[in-house]
Amino acid sequence: MKSFVSFLQLVWSAVKGKEQDYTTLGIKQSIILLAIPMILEMVMESLFAIVDIFFVGRLGSKALATVGLTESVLTIIYSVGMGISIAATAMVSRRIGEKNTKEAGSITFQLVITGSVLALLIGVIATVYAGEILALMGAAPDVITTGLNYARIIFAGNLAIILLFLINGAFRGAGQPHLAMRALWIANGANIILDPLLIFGIGSFAGFGLDGAAWATTIGRSLGVIYQLYHLLNGKNILKITRENLVVSLSVIQRILKVSSGGMGQYLADSASWIFLTRLIAEFGSNTLAGYTIAFRIIIFSLLPSWGLSSAAATLVGQNLGAKKAMRAELAVWLTAKYNVVFMATVTLIFILFGEHLSAIFADDPGVISVSSEALRIITLGYVFFGLGMVMVQAFNGAGDTRTPTLINIVVLWLIEIPLAYMLAVYFDLKATGVFISIAFCHSFHALVSWWLFRQGTWKKIKV
Repeated sequence: MKSFVSFLQLVWSAVKGKEQDYTTLGIKQSIILLAIPMILEMVMESLFAIVDIFFVGRLGSKALATVGLTESVLTIIYSVGMGISIAATAMVSRRIGEKNTKEAGSITFQLVITGSVLALLIGVIATVYAGEILALMGAAPDVITTGLNYARIIFAGNLAIILLFLINGAFRGAGQPHLAMRALWIANGANIILDPLLIFGIGSFAGFGLDGAAWATTIGRSLGVIYQLYHLLNGKNILKITRENLVVSLSVIQRILKVSSGGMGQYLADSASWIFLTRLIAEFGSNTLAGYTIAFRIIIFSLLPSWGLSSAAATLVGQNLGAKKAMRAELAVWLTAKYNVVFMATVTLIFILFGEHLSAIFADDPGVISVSSEALRIITLGYVFFGLGMVMVQAFNGAGDTRTPTLINIVVLWLIEIPLAYMLAVYFDLKATGVFISIAFCHSFHALVSWWLFRQGTWKKIKV
């Protein structure tokens, strides 16, 4: 009983937030203090997708298909945000581990500049060619008509997406995951309130339909960014941007691009694979695509908390390498992996037993529910392996070794998963089932490869 009370006190300390030295604090305690707010942050991030799909599902399968296709393209923007976020965590955590807070602030300013420029470039191109992008993804003309404005609003608002990702990455690297968590709470809380109001309206206000979902998401994320900037600029935290940091440094930006290019590469490789699979699924009809979209929203909801736990390993690796404690960094990774595998095994059991009930929350069509529940049952069979692999990948990223996960993604996801999915779905006529089998197999194989390479230890020698 005493130990349980101590655990609850530790959880409350994690949520409340307090600056800690994660290069000397006990590893188990460090994992909990970092992971709890990171998990809650990731839950809030995934709720964006869940809330949107819950309300948009009431608008019909065309609206659902639009969201699914737009989301698959949006993963490219997520890839840029995640890539810079990885660089933020790796570089900031290393400087914090070295006790060089001034340089950490300078790096964070350069991160914001770099992310903003990239976001504006992507936003202009994606917004102008939104219709062509949806058509390229296989959207039927009526789906494009329904969802063109939705896609344009989402693409135009990508600055908030990228800044939210990268600043939260910096907060996590500094050992301040509670600030990242709160930013997502604010962003998602606004989205939950605004979604039904802007989609369906209230009183004499008729609402904007599908466009309202896009506005709700964009406004919510923007509020989260405002909260982040306030805490970066108020000078009260270990990670802060001061006047002396407000100088553009091309050498630092070059280092950021070097580290983040690998991060972008690994997520772009992952995203490109997902886009191909979504395009392949679209060949089997709107109901199949809608079921696939629902399944992946549910899967993302379960994976992001696990990514939150894995992110704790990234911070511990970065800070402890900065403090010249490589063995402590490795021990933190193995212990986090153990916790993550147990968590993923539990999720697998839930999806196998209750996948159909979970799918029915988001759809009424029996055909859509059938596809979604089948996807949940098959894809999550590889979750236990995936739980191990997620921690290994985040450990590489925390060390600044973004090249290794990129190469793994290219080989496993492009050279194996895509051909295998096409062969099973089309050649063997398994249709969507073949795609689900390919995902389960390849993500398990991906995890085993990551585990083997992590054991080689070359990540300990990376300089950022």
